[in-house]
Amino acid sequence: MADLPNHSLQPETPSFRFEASHAGLVRLATLVIGVTMALWHMWVIAFGAPDAITLRGTHLLFATTLVFLFYRRTTAIDGAPPTLFDYALLVLAAAPVLYLFVNYDYVINRIFYIDDLTTADMLFGTLMVVMILEATRRVIGWALPITALLFLAYGLFVARLAPDQILDQLYMTTEGIFGIPLAVSATYVVIFVLFGSFLERTGIGQLIMDFAMALTGHTAGGPGKVSVVSSSLFGTVSGSAVANVMVDGPIAIPLMKRAGFPPHFAAGVESTASTGGQIMPPIMGAAAFVMAEFLSVPYTQVIVWAVIPAFLYYVACFGAVHFEAKRRGLVGMKRSELPKLGEVLLVRGHLFLPIVVILAVMYSGYSAPMAALWGVLSCFPVAALRKSTRHNVNLPNIVDALRDGAKNSLAVACACACAGIVIGVVTLSGLGIVFSQVVVALAQDALLLALILTMFAGIVLGMGMPTTPAYIIMTALLVPALIKLGVVVPAAHMFAFYFAILSAITPPVALAVFAAASLAKSDLWLSSFAAVRIGAAGFIVPFMFVYEPALLMIGDWPAIIWALCTATVGVLIFAAGLHGYLVTKSALWQSIVLTGAGLLLIHPGFVTSAIGAAIAVAIGGMQWLTRRTAERTVRAAE
Repeated sequence: MADLPNHSLQPETPSFRFEASHAGLVRLATLVIGVTMALWHMWVIAFGAPDAITLRGTHLLFATTLVFLFYRRTTAIDGAPPTLFDYALLVLAAAPVLYLFVNYDYVINRIFYIDDLTTADMLFGTLMVVMILEATRRVIGWALPITALLFLAYGLFVARLAPDQILDQLYMTTEGIFGIPLAVSATYVVIFVLFGSFLERTGIGQLIMDFAMALTGHTAGGPGKVSVVSSSLFGTVSGSAVANVMVDGPIAIPLMKRAGFPPHFAAGVESTASTGGQIMPPIMGAAAFVMAEFLSVPYTQVIVWAVIPAFLYYVACFGAVHFEAKRRGLVGMKRSELPKLGEVLLVRGHLFLPIVVILAVMYSGYSAPMAALWGVLSCFPVAALRKSTRHNVNLPNIVDALRDGAKNSLAVACACACAGIVIGVVTLSGLGIVFSQVVVALAQDALLLALILTMFAGIVLGMGMPTTPAYIIMTALLVPALIKLGVVVPAAHMFAFYFAILSAITPPVALAVFAAASLAKSDLWLSSFAAVRIGAAGFIVPFMFVYEPALLMIGDWPAIIWALCTATVGVLIFAAGLHGYLVTKSALWQSIVLTGAGLLLIHPGFVTSAIGAAIAVAIGGMQWLTRRTAERTVRAAE
């Protein structure tokens, strides 16, 4: 098999070495706590979860402990050991959870909102809120903590809620900090993040990159298509746009630049493809698990709803790369430089088996966490099947995978706890109802206007905060308004979910683009606009599945198949219009017309699809004739 120019996707060599120093002791402590956290969550899934307070409280206790050990006063992890201040905050963060555990009988037997809080309840409740805000700030920055503070201010000074009412809701019940978002983090997120860490440690990164290169590297704009395929596969494992960029980008972006794509376009392709990983079944972003809990449906149902929109998203990305490459006259990589698909599958293809295990267990009727547990347990045995990956099977690598899984789940755990503050205030104050009434009044029964308001809200909320809390806040404030205006419940939630995700590529704060642009050494604004153009179909499809739920596989099969076929052609024509190429380079007016034709085709209606198809065929025919004429002229000149 031909060697790739970069082998950075090989799993990291276990690097822990004990040192008899403060920093060495801290590394040992974080290793032990991280491994214990991972094993405890695996045990809970295998043998049954304790009650809600114990499960969510223990999860939060692990998370905050590791946050104050891993993170300093800024959001970056550095090599310096914690200070006395960090240790003090660790104790202050642990104390409120331990207080609930010590006084467990009192907590579960008191009558919420009726029995008055004691002085200790209020003290530890206040401490819990402050420590959650600080832990979240350290992990993901200021955006979400400031949002939570604004909601707390609303509850205190606008809704005129008493402080003890708010603390009762947030701290002493399972309707605030210890609510559904934290439950999802404890039961779903940790085990799937752990699965991703195990896969990375067994060498699936190199498999995905080789597989994508063997599959598409030789076609027009091959490296760009490699990025699309590999990022979609990475994304379904990690569910994080920025993480996908940082894993896939160091290889894919230089390949795209070497093939002739401008740096800003290479950054746009990588960021757009990586962002789509959160909507890519079978393992999507953490917000998908939250959606399943909110709607009280199996996670497999969320997967079914997401299949067609995710497919259309990546078809559009793939088409954008293809048409841009054809317009620029770019060719693929030489086959001699590429790995052979058969050899890739023969040497490392077995590493796909844990994903197959997850799907098989999930579709056998078991829960998603149980399926993920089986996937985790299968990773290293599967790696041991072949000599090419057997060297990854060793105790230090397994320990590091457990530690990495725990560490990688901290951002979601803190974000979900902090989002619980927002949800608690919204529920207690009735703000969700008020906000829905405002949106409905502004829209004046115009669904399109309400959708546009929701879209902008999702993009704004997603700027600087993870998808999960952005989606949770939208669910509390905006989704009820859409449902009131007649949108089917799954479509309303999927609409909010998609736009919380797409904020990662939407300027001015586009985190995935920032990461990709730093790797491509390109202009941030040019890269952002390129990403929006490449992922433009992602902004259109959510509107379409609101108006036609068949795109979510809701309805009868003839309607679903018709919607899928016309929308697939539509996103390709839409991409062709945006990138100025169908059969040959498009004139400006042809690009505009093709873009409109694509929109008509994406809409599942028969009349609109027929008009869109007729326009696309007419433009394609004109371009074919232009191309033939140009070819004859060239031959005559020769």
